[in-house]
Amino acid sequence: MFAEAQSPTQITASELDDYLERGWFRMGQTIFTTQFIHFQSVMYNTIWLRVALESYQADRTQTKLFKQNARFSTLIQPATITEEKENLYSRYRQSVTFKPSESLEQLLYGPSVEASVFNTYEVAVYDADKIIAVGYFDLGQTSAEGIVSVYDPDYKKNSLGKFLIYKKMEYCKALGMHYYYPGYFVPGYSFFDYKLSIATNSLSFFSLPNRQWIPIQQFDEAQTLLAIMKRELQKVKTNLDYLQLPSHLVNYEYFDANLIPDLRTADLFDYPVFLYASSIEENGIYPIIVFDIYESRYTLLACMGVWQPQSNNTDPAFFSECILKILQPVYTTISSSEVAIALLTMITK
Repeated sequence: MFAEAQSPTQITASELDDYLERGWFRMGQTIFTTQFIHFQSVMYNTIWLRVALESYQADRTQTKLFKQNARFSTLIQPATITEEKENLYSRYRQSVTFKPSESLEQLLYGPSVEASVFNTYEVAVYDADKIIAVGYFDLGQTSAEGIVSVYDPDYKKNSLGKFLIYKKMEYCKALGMHYYYPGYFVPGYSFFDYKLSIATNSLSFFSLPNRQWIPIQQFDEAQTLLAIMKRELQKVKTNLDYLQLPSHLVNYEYFDANLIPDLRTADLFDYPVFLYASSIEENGIYPIIVFDIYESRYTLLACMGVWQPQSNNTDPAFFSECILKILQPVYTTISSSEVAIALLTMITK
């Protein structure tokens, strides 16, 4: 599955390490993974990152920021939510262009949680007695994950977001932690690019097909999952054009439906992009072609719609008619021409 979420009632430090090692992260009191995201009707890859703390040494940016912000005091302690921090978060929230959670408490703990299952710490930054930034992070046994960093917009020039990340890493390294996970970056969407300038020599990204962490210097956007899928499906479309069978290469609006609490057990279709040749068959079956990045094979699937939303994405580049569920695989092959013929055969039976 490309998108998956769980809501553990308890989680040990070593279990958190294992989740992070596999490219998972936490949101509220759930822990999840996803390989794709879309902003403003554009589909992107999410590339999970980690810093090897054992090899990391303070870089030029950290040295500069620590000197620039030396007049501020910092306090690292178990996480707390106070009115002062909520007011800071509210100011930060109003200054950003995206829509974060309604409150700091909701972001960290979800809508109705009495106690967190995560061991969360905070780094608070003060200018005299005034709190100007706070960052939260979870501790595992040998790993830590950075959850969020917020700051007073009046101090934007101090780069307190980066400053907090460095403070978290410094603290975790002193504890003897092996890894720090800052979340993901999104190739082609610059908002997350700041993560790529932190600890570059010790930074790795998670490669899902072989489930390995690879030095960031070897990252190639042309080899991301989305790029590979689109490239391979375009080959099939070329064959379908030759067979005079009109087809549509589309992004899937509900690729992350498995993250919705009420749908997590439904085992829904979660490919971000697919190829199909008709909107729907008379028997309610959607014939869909996907490219399996694990097996490097094309697969023709018989899918069905399990829920229709009240409103659709009007962008023709997106399929949003319904949430899909796989009924069964129909045909699988390494040949783009063979899967094209299989689709033609399925439709014209």
